[in-house]
Amino acid sequence: MRVGISLLTLVPGVVGGSETYAKELVRALGRVGEEEYEVFTPSIVDDIEGRRIGSYRASRTMPGRLLAMSEALTRSGRLRREMGVGRLDAIHFPLTVMLPRVERPPAAVSLLDIQHVFFPEFFSRAERAYRRVAYGSSLRRARAVIAISEHVKETLVERMGIEPDRVAVIHLGLDHEIFRPGAEPREPFLLYPANPWPHKNHARLFRAFEQLRRRRPELRLVLTGTGLERLTTPAGVVVRGRVPRNELASLYRRASALIFPSLYEGFGQPPLEAMASGTPVVSSTAGSLPEICGNAARYFDPLSVDEMVEAVDTVLNDPQTLVARGLERAEQFTWDACARAHDEVYRGLAA
Repeated sequence: MRVGISLLTLVPGVVGGSETYAKELVRALGRVGEEEYEVFTPSIVDDIEGRRIGSYRASRTMPGRLLAMSEALTRSGRLRREMGVGRLDAIHFPLTVMLPRVERPPAAVSLLDIQHVFFPEFFSRAERAYRRVAYGSSLRRARAVIAISEHVKETLVERMGIEPDRVAVIHLGLDHEIFRPGAEPREPFLLYPANPWPHKNHARLFRAFEQLRRRRPELRLVLTGTGLERLTTPAGVVVRGRVPRNELASLYRRASALIFPSLYEGFGQPPLEAMASGTPVVSSTAGSLPEICGNAARYFDPLSVDEMVEAVDTVLNDPQTLVARGLERAEQFTWDACARAHDEVYRGLAA
């Protein structure tokens, strides 16, 4: 069976967890997949083996991305011909937007980010309109929808009217070769790997950290991600910017704890990466995080600075229970298992 995987809307370094999902899925299918796969990528992606699609005018800027997608939606026939979708038995759109639009072969669409349903105020009017149209059209046309958590599936069914029997829940995985315990000594810092998007809740985190520093003057807060230089940070905050994965893995292993105050997550990979590294996790109760982290995290209300402070303080005083639980929890998530579950969806489409 020949399966197409369309990554045309992938923008390296910009789209966060969805980029990790797309790349790791393709790699895992190459290891354990049982079908024949053809990966379609834009010209700006150079670290995934696949066929570059020249008629898609990829861009790294938001206006450019919207223009490229708009042109592609109005010229789907040209894209379909260049990609040769007529030769495929099934096609998958891991980044939600169905580009090109297809009626045949049967398609699967993954949904990772639906925060606009819960926090529309975080998006411009144009972005909200785009998501309603592009996501809605893709979800209606897809034969199958892949949700990355039960929380996302519930939202699809209850808020977006998607039939539950069309939705398959497939959890994301972890690279256990990179994210693992090590011999580095622990250092007095909290780690938060997140781009400064509104739902990542940096402002409340900074207020909580200022309180923690009064109790623990040696404590630092290390931030990684793209665009963090725009933030005004309190004393003790170290901005590392976007770091390579091996450097991020080292930060996990050296951190006293991961702090994850997000207001919304469809899955939440950093807590699992920290757990796999032997690092205790202090997490908000938002979105899918309790589903993914189980009993291996200390939770707090992301709207309460005081709860955040108390949760971090508790974990720093006694981290070992969460370390053991976290290592056990993280073992349940692998990219190979994720890929095999996708293969089941592909076979269902072709059938």
